[in-house]
Amino acid sequence: MSGGGNGSAAAVASHIVMFPWLAFGHISPFAQLTRRLVSGDGGFRVTFLTAAGNVPRVEAMLAEAAAAVTVLPLDLPAVPGLPPGAASTAELSADGAELLKVALDGTRPQVAALLAELRPDAVVFDFAVPWVCGVAEPLGVTPLFLNVYSAATLAFVAVPARCPGGRRPSARDLMAAPAGFPPGSALAALPAYQAADLAYAFESFYGMPSVYDRFVACFEGCAAVVMKTSAEMEGPYIDYLSAQIGKPMLLAGPVVPEPPEGELEERWASWLSSFPENAVVFASFGSETFLPAAAATELLLGLEATNRPFVVVLNFPKGADADAELRASVPPEFEERVKGRGVVHMGWVQQQHILRHPSVGCYLNHAGFSSVVEGLVAGCRLVLLPMKTDQYINAAVFARDLRVGVEVARRGEDGWFGRDAVRAAVAAAAVGDTEEIKWRDFLLDDAVQKGFAAEFLRKLNGLARQGLEA
Repeated sequence: MSGGGNGSAAAVASHIVMFPWLAFGHISPFAQLTRRLVSGDGGFRVTFLTAAGNVPRVEAMLAEAAAAVTVLPLDLPAVPGLPPGAASTAELSADGAELLKVALDGTRPQVAALLAELRPDAVVFDFAVPWVCGVAEPLGVTPLFLNVYSAATLAFVAVPARCPGGRRPSARDLMAAPAGFPPGSALAALPAYQAADLAYAFESFYGMPSVYDRFVACFEGCAAVVMKTSAEMEGPYIDYLSAQIGKPMLLAGPVVPEPPEGELEERWASWLSSFPENAVVFASFGSETFLPAAAATELLLGLEATNRPFVVVLNFPKGADADAELRASVPPEFEERVKGRGVVHMGWVQQQHILRHPSVGCYLNHAGFSSVVEGLVAGCRLVLLPMKTDQYINAAVFARDLRVGVEVARRGEDGWFGRDAVRAAVAAAAVGDTEEIKWRDFLLDDAVQKGFAAEFLRKLNGLARQGLEA
């Protein structure tokens, strides 16, 4: 163990603590970065902190790196209104997720004791726990903030220029970019419905700091910001963010998913193989993005109108009556009309395998950063249908700045989209002049990816050495 002043210079930065927010959309990027740190030229040891109820799943995510990774459980304190045993947002309503932040804040004494015992070289933490900085620095542990969102999202929402003079922005204010924002950006203006959704970041729940307040505290307390992006993809937003917060940026490069292991289940392989190459549309929205019934209905009718084969994965919030939600979403006689060419599925699927199947040519998704990258490396044309917060910003950056994918047209005041808009977006993606091939080649270039990893590890070692020598 080299942290806290122990060990030789050659051992600098051998031990990193990872501490993500308790949502698997955050835990997964932390796990991906962990695998990079402990493999190849990384050579780090990692201690991964999460709620006790998440430990088995996190250990499974890190099984291949088990020799260099220890997953430690945190015992969340009881919080009135939070279900006993709750360990991640996947189990909770939106209100429950806010209570989960209260519980995670209550682990500060445990985390302080662990860092004092472990004395790592650095702690990589998430937006929800900026208080880690105050715990880490007196111990000589370098605090690094890992941003799991796009650089454009932070640049648009979380910079000091967003709150001039300390004044919180209204939803109307959020329709315009903050002062000094990169000129010519696709995000110069947002429609009303997207701005209204982003206003959540400035709201306080249960007397706790808002999302914006937590981001600002992360910026103020960290030694550097780690981001899973690159200058090639988000250069102007990275530069603006750096100028706003005055902290170094460690760019890990876009995280490219490793090829999936095993084979596609026979039922899917057989069904997909009955269609020509690139014929099938695959629609999926991740594990924590849910379509209201009326929106799901329009999506299904739009896919029906494409006259193409399709697979739609629909999931519903924890605690919902999934069967009732599905019945409300599927139009009358829909299944009979699309029998043989359309499938509506609830639950988990082998998404990477499906995307890489030769018959799948179009991926309709919610514009999550990881989902877009996953679709690109699989060689799919992309249709973007963002449903909340950072997804709106990602869609603008990908479709308009980078010309990757086609956005489903929406009504500006409330975000409504109809079946015709879905049909038109799929048609445009199939024949449109986008740059998806260029970006796919970029993401799959082994030399490029190794260059990102080497530069990131070099800078990380340098910052960890600062903590070691403090």
